[in-house]
Amino acid sequence: MSKPQVNVVCMKWGTLYGPEYVNKLQSMVARHLSYPHRFVCLTDDTNGINDNVECFDLPQIKVPAKYDVSPWRKLGMFSKNLADLEGKVLFLDLDVVIVDSIDAFFDVANKFTIIENWTQMGRGIGNSSVYCFEVGAHSDVLEYYNDHMDEVLTKYANEQIYLSKKIGDIAFWPDHFCQSYKRHCIPKSINKFLITPTYKPGTKIVVFHGRPNPSEAVKGGFYGKWYKYAKAAPWVGEHWQ
Repeated sequence: MSKPQVNVVCMKWGTLYGPEYVNKLQSMVARHLSYPHRFVCLTDDTNGINDNVECFDLPQIKVPAKYDVSPWRKLGMFSKNLADLEGKVLFLDLDVVIVDSIDAFFDVANKFTIIENWTQMGRGIGNSSVYCFEVGAHSDVLEYYNDHMDEVLTKYANEQIYLSKKIGDIAFWPDHFCQSYKRHCIPKSINKFLITPTYKPGTKIVVFHGRPNPSEAVKGGFYGKWYKYAKAAPWVGEHWQ
């Protein structure tokens, strides 16, 4: 029995991430997904993005100027009509590194499924770096935000808390599917100066939220205050290409 076609979508706006992040993500998906699929980037700038990436305009969403480069724009994923896509969508942040097959993300997602946010365990809140849902489902997430923007921005600290609470009936990926580079890969305490970061067996996606980003992780060094340090991790570069 043949596998159905699925979709993998990322978003790029502003200048924080260059086109190489899109191109490398597409390449990683191609190597690690056996489902027939479309790889789509929703963006405001297609310059430098490879031809094998399908590009569409960013969905329309109201965002105050001070939030222009914030993740609130990601709520555009919940447009009733998302580009010309149909069926299941796996959303991936640009700064993730895929290290193993991601077929299982489509296999296990029977409703909105997301990372359980590592800093808010047990509170029903997802981390929106990696999630899966059906195109057009939960369009009320965007509609309510657009109609009550000030209320939503006042009540919720960020977009992932809002979408988690607005959807309500969400599922979380098995813990080993997605690991945080900062929380799970970089050794703790003095060991960060002695031991190379690594990921646990069974990990499929390593999530780089904040710093270090993948390019910094490859080189190693300090990323902020003196105690924010990690040794060079060549394996990041081996996968992130």
